[in-house]
Amino acid sequence: MPADAIAAEILVAGSARGDILFSDVPLSFWGGVDSDSGEVIDRHHPLSGHRLAGKILAIPSSRGSCSGSGVILELILNGRGPVAVLLERPEAIITLGVIVAEAVFGRSIPVLSLGEAGFAALRSVRHAAVRGGAVVPLAHAEAALPAGDIADNAPVPPAFDFSEKDRSILAGNHGHAAQVAMQIVLKMAAIEGAGRLIDVSQAHIDGCIYTGPGGLAFAEQLRDWGGRVAVPTTLNAISVDQRQWRVQGIDPGFGEPASSLADAYVAMGAEPTFTCAPYLLDTAPVIGEQIVWAESNAVVYANSVLGARTVKYPDYLDICIALTGRAPFSGPHTDAGRLPRLRISVPELVRIDDSLWPLLGYLIGGKADEDIPLIGGVADLSPSLDDLKAFGAAFATTSGAPMFHIAGVTPEALASDAADATLPTLALTMDDLRQAWGELNGGSSGAIQLVSLGNPHFSTTEIAALARLCEGRSKHEDVVLIVTCGRFTLEKARAAGHVAALEAFGVQFVTDTCWCMIVEPLIPKKTRTIITNSGKYAHYGPGLTGKDFRFGSLADCIEAAVSGTYGDGLPAWLAAAAGD
Repeated sequence: MPADAIAAEILVAGSARGDILFSDVPLSFWGGVDSDSGEVIDRHHPLSGHRLAGKILAIPSSRGSCSGSGVILELILNGRGPVAVLLERPEAIITLGVIVAEAVFGRSIPVLSLGEAGFAALRSVRHAAVRGGAVVPLAHAEAALPAGDIADNAPVPPAFDFSEKDRSILAGNHGHAAQVAMQIVLKMAAIEGAGRLIDVSQAHIDGCIYTGPGGLAFAEQLRDWGGRVAVPTTLNAISVDQRQWRVQGIDPGFGEPASSLADAYVAMGAEPTFTCAPYLLDTAPVIGEQIVWAESNAVVYANSVLGARTVKYPDYLDICIALTGRAPFSGPHTDAGRLPRLRISVPELVRIDDSLWPLLGYLIGGKADEDIPLIGGVADLSPSLDDLKAFGAAFATTSGAPMFHIAGVTPEALASDAADATLPTLALTMDDLRQAWGELNGGSSGAIQLVSLGNPHFSTTEIAALARLCEGRSKHEDVVLIVTCGRFTLEKARAAGHVAALEAFGVQFVTDTCWCMIVEPLIPKKTRTIITNSGKYAHYGPGLTGKDFRFGSLADCIEAAVSGTYGDGLPAWLAAAAGD
């Protein structure tokens, strides 16, 4: 091996050379990278504006959305992606997208894990070649490779405990789709170091989001191979309101393949639930239940609030596990994989409003990175399930961790705020919260053209709260107010009498899809500034839409809908609070 080569673990084999695009900040490919152009569109990320085509991308790991695997698949197939990905540590989302590209389409790029020291050494490397199990620095991208043998450091799976069912699926006795799915599951099991597979009771599929023709071709291939889910399976929000997209004016060039993708999953036996909040369904899992869920906010809520057990499954691995009913026994499926690794204390807060929870989730997610945090200091604030939903969605946007614990609140952290005093501790300050508020409020004060609510999907209690805030008031004629929610939630709210009153106020309800997939003309062309109460959408929205974004409480959003404007001031609880 050349003297300056950096040894690496092979996650996906291959060779490449090129300029290195380096960042020490994890990146979500979904919402962070445009699947058509390869441009980094996360406007909060250091690589914002850079294009990945032809580059060797070096990032510590992925974060945020499970749909990143779909984006990397599209980039590989359309030639707009990186020629290699170098990671600090093994991860599932990017790696799985590459594995699917290789297994189904015969296209691939190398993915390597360098470890902390090896990744840090890349900071000063501008050009490199990836060969076998090493990264070789070069004087320039076209330089000849130095001589020297390179060892292949591919992941070595542990002695694997195959069940009789596993062997039968691998032999093709359950159909070709299940056979290919099992091969992909086992590749990920090797990377994750799992020694066996376990049964799961249900699945929630995020791969039904349309990221491009590659994801559609993958689903239709599984369908055409006779794929049928082996466990009860729900579907995430899709990219269009399947029943309304034509009358909403959505371009058929987008609406038709997005709808066809949903149809392919339904044809494999999934229920057309089309919600990013499956924990609001009657089929929500219970504490200790082993499940396979994708969609980042859903995973975090299931693990943290419900106490069910799921890895943050990347798109496409979710359907592979649903087709086999078998998942790698690793990560949060295990007791050890659910333990906190960091304690975070929150300053004393008084007279809060609901904007605290997405703000706090956004801030803590970034601080925790991939470590599961134990959060203290908020139990007395008595967060509701809607508060925890908002917290978890924002947390999952900035963190790679699959769950959180809140002392005195969540089921695996109810005992005490003093649990495990040996954990490293981070104390948040009011200045931290104010800085996070500024990051989510990137737009300037003034006119608002669109109020965005329901990311994740609104619950019936949130719709009821919205009805109370709108009662007896009139929406500004220049403001559009849209709520996204699940079909089942809308019908419950309609039966309760809230929908008619809100529609009279001027609320538009959109089902099946959610804000991270909504485009023009649902977002009116005249829109310059959007206000939302979602920390998740305030983060992703600027890159996805090209619009300015403001963030506030639900009451703030309705004030903006009525007045048509939103100011620059901090909320009273954040401007001056106890513990400052």
